[in-house]
Amino acid sequence: MKLPQLTTRDRRALALLALCAAIFTAVYYWPEPGVEVVGPASSVEQMEQRIRRMRRMAASAPAREELLKKAQAELARREQGMIRAETPSQAQAQMLEIVRRVAKTQPETFQMRGTEFGAPRAFGDAYSEVVMTVIVESPIEQLITFLADVSNQPELVSVSEIQFSQAAGNRKLIPARLTLTAVAPRALAPQKKGGPAF
Repeated sequence: MKLPQLTTRDRRALALLALCAAIFTAVYYWPEPGVEVVGPASSVEQMEQRIRRMRRMAASAPAREELLKKAQAELARREQGMIRAETPSQAQAQMLEIVRRVAKTQPETFQMRGTEFGAPRAFGDAYSEVVMTVIVESPIEQLITFLADVSNQPELVSVSEIQFSQAAGNRKLIPARLTLTAVAPRALAPQKKGGPAF
């Protein structure tokens, strides 16, 4: 049997078919740009690195827990000196009691002339600050002793501002205005309203 002869048209069709098959094969098997081919050896290495990292984290967990416990104990120790009150009025009453307690230990020439209270204000994100102004009259040495005694109290009370006036009379008594602050729970300070006012 004799095979039929291919015409020019058939030859062109076969050549075009071969060219299409070559392009299809190249496109199908060509790697995508930016995609890294990961072999089994590199994925095993990555898994081993992950396991080593997790083991290190697990080994350091007890040390981190110990540090956390120490930090919490230190914070609790320092917070023992906070003014503990549910309302600003209670906190101010406690501050007044502390100042009077210290003033009673001073000589008779130390005199408290008056007190004023300011509104509690925020002190960082976790605390508030109770503000009290004390007007005193005393010799300078006793005033310094009073300030030192206030700072040495177990409560977290400090002097934030001092204003002196001119000494009156021959007794050398110096009028002074002392602003004292104490650390208290954050709930005592007024909360800021969110959003701008229009």
